[in-house]
Amino acid sequence: MATCTSRKIVLERPSMLIPRRLRYALMFLCIGRIVLCAIASGSIDWPKVEEDCRRAIELDSNSLKAHYMLGLALLQRQEFVEGIKELQKALDLGRANPESYMVEVIWQEIAKAKYVEWENASSKHSWELQNLKEACEAALKEKHFLDDSQTEGFVDEFATSHLEQLEVLRRVFREAAEADTPAEVPDYLCCKITLDILRDPVITPSGVTYEKAVILEHLQKVGKFDPITREPLNQSQLIPNLAIKEAVQAFLDKHGWAYKMD
Repeated sequence: MATCTSRKIVLERPSMLIPRRLRYALMFLCIGRIVLCAIASGSIDWPKVEEDCRRAIELDSNSLKAHYMLGLALLQRQEFVEGIKELQKALDLGRANPESYMVEVIWQEIAKAKYVEWENASSKHSWELQNLKEACEAALKEKHFLDDSQTEGFVDEFATSHLEQLEVLRRVFREAAEADTPAEVPDYLCCKITLDILRDPVITPSGVTYEKAVILEHLQKVGKFDPITREPLNQSQLIPNLAIKEAVQAFLDKHGWAYKMD
């Protein structure tokens, strides 16, 4: 009987560990196999990566690496909306873990994808504006020709009116194009240390807003003081600046060019 009991225990334990072993195996497939493929052939089997990551997420929906690699795989086949969504999930998971080392890497991938997405939309928008502008100019010229042929003695007056209408039309399209033209990011949306647009802003008791990772590095490596005001500062005094974070997101939603990483 003792032998049977012992054997039963041996048989049950592996079955209890299968989900965990499978999860670790899938994590290796999601990360380790990619490295091996890249070394062996210089290319990555992205469809396989996507398949493995989806299986891994089914077992562990909070797997940062699985969401991250799934996002990259989706971006490879131009699925920008879903790819960015997966990368954002990975970013949220990374920010929830103070010891995560992947937050910056994930943000850069999101920024690159968002910028490419903006470039594609901007090119299409510019092409549409140009076509519409040319069509409107042609319509105005045709109207001017008809008016000119049907009137006598008012040629100069109609010519002046036509030129004014053309100028108004061109100004309207010029202003429409400027709304999508890269410019300077407002100072209040930028970190006071790096001068880069804020991503995860925190505010100090003195009222200065910094990028969280940057000010934490300053406190750890330089000293426990506010780099602008020089007042004493500890990590516990940093408060998320939600108002600026919302303002940054609103600005990025409207001006996708600001995602460009120099």
